[in-house]
Amino acid sequence: MRLGVLDVGSNTVHLQVIDGHRGARPVHNSSFKTELRLTDFLDVDGKITGEGITSLKGVIAASVAEAHRLETDEILAFATSAIREADNGSQIIDSLNEEFGLDIQVLSGEEEANFTFLAVRRWLGWSSGDLLVIDIGGGSLEVAAGGDESPEVAHSYPVGGSRMTRNFLKGDPFSQKSLDALQDHFDSTLKTLIEELSPFNSFRVIGTSKTLRTLARISRDFFGTPDGVIESKSLDVMTKRLAGMTIEERAKLPRVSPTRADQIVAGTLLARHLVRELSIPIIEICPWALREGIVLRRLDWLENNG
Repeated sequence: MRLGVLDVGSNTVHLQVIDGHRGARPVHNSSFKTELRLTDFLDVDGKITGEGITSLKGVIAASVAEAHRLETDEILAFATSAIREADNGSQIIDSLNEEFGLDIQVLSGEEEANFTFLAVRRWLGWSSGDLLVIDIGGGSLEVAAGGDESPEVAHSYPVGGSRMTRNFLKGDPFSQKSLDALQDHFDSTLKTLIEELSPFNSFRVIGTSKTLRTLARISRDFFGTPDGVIESKSLDVMTKRLAGMTIEERAKLPRVSPTRADQIVAGTLLARHLVRELSIPIIEICPWALREGIVLRRLDWLENNG
């Protein structure tokens, strides 16, 4: 069957079309992605503005049309932190579902972490052993750890790259004062998480998400490290170098998209914080993440209930 996975995220609205059937590996067919950055449309009351809602509806309409053009059998639609935390998020979802005939599910942060963990486990297989999975998004950080398909711990924190850039980082290049303030925020906000994850720091550490994939590519370009890995020693140098650049300079890097040139610094600081506090020597990148986890869980359901 052909599934359209519609991901309404903090940075992008991403339709991924995947072909699969029960018991088989899902195969990517095509991808339709629009940069929207919903968090930029939040007003002082924590609501997504009328302009943001109009833009979102336009993108959803185009995505649904693309899904129909590709003859998808089903659209699995979900929203993450930007919608989840907006004061008018539930009203927006109700409106979108009614207008486009969708059933958009608003995932909790813990559900995101669980789905992502499942995708990583299936990609790497049982021989990969115990896993600690890290996903740095635009709005939130998800982490999960365990030895099975369902993690022993799964958490989400609202410290994603776009959110932290908007709330903390000032200047161009960013001022040291604002960088220090963000680091202090990580220290206080993630203290409990670090304590809970400390027993898992010897696990194989896997990264997903655009931020960590980009950092792995930058690391390869800067230091010649192997494809698909981030080494802790390289991360220290990358953090300082990226933070010292202007947005325009970062946008010229071959692995950084212009729309993410501002928030890559916050994402890098967060990655460095986790690596330092948990004494992680290396992060390996997995190509599967949340969307694949949604598909895998749906195919599992069909196998058990079909």
